[in-house]
Amino acid sequence: MWHQIRYEQLSFWRNPQSALFTFAFPVVVMAIFGALFGGIGKSAFYYGRSALQYYVSTIAAVSVLGSCYSQLAIVLATRRQNGILKRVRATPLSAFAYFVGLLAHCVLVGVVDVLLITAVGRIYGVSLPAASQWPSLAVTLVLGGAAFCALGVAVASSVHNAEAAPPVVQLVLFPLVFVSGTYMPIHSAVLNGIAGALPVKPFNDALLRAFTTDQGGLPWRDYGVLLLWGIAGTAVAVRRFRWAPRTR
Repeated sequence: MWHQIRYEQLSFWRNPQSALFTFAFPVVVMAIFGALFGGIGKSAFYYGRSALQYYVSTIAAVSVLGSCYSQLAIVLATRRQNGILKRVRATPLSAFAYFVGLLAHCVLVGVVDVLLITAVGRIYGVSLPAASQWPSLAVTLVLGGAAFCALGVAVASSVHNAEAAPPVVQLVLFPLVFVSGTYMPIHSAVLNGIAGALPVKPFNDALLRAFTTDQGGLPWRDYGVLLLWGIAGTAVAVRRFRWAPRTR
């Protein structure tokens, strides 16, 4: 598994253009949000936080979604169509070790994105998470990253070819991101109730709590929703995932 994690990391960094834009995109978005909303202090609209306290958390969440869900689903669809997955399956490397290596790589990329976004937030005066919240932040990132990786593999198992992967991935992700309050707080009880049962809003809320409060304890309800979606994604992936391209 360590060898596979190292392989995925080396493959990622040997494509500097891809690596650069993977990390540059959330940084640019956070910088733009800092310029636009940096003067907005704490308000009820942002649940008693400042605008940038809110957006550091939600942009961090969407960056993890990008690395652990979107990119993973597209990479798997592309590798399957190119015959890479079929060749990997023919080697002594176990499927478990292959996917653990790939998923660990995606989580690592997501963590680096979160660190960069936090650094940009510090430039605009957003404080670091309280020391009491570091364990909660770590658990949130690992659990959320794992859940979205499982969902990414599940979506990849339903994609017929590499060309269809980006629109399929975005069709699922785009509405969820908006109804979950990533780019603007949602104050509708009905929408919040629906979004709370889906995976993105609980991840947003858990990160927002970790970044902006100093209270002890863990957001168990949010973790429970993420865990259930992770289990559901894993079940679909195990049942439907294909190593070889579809013949029709």
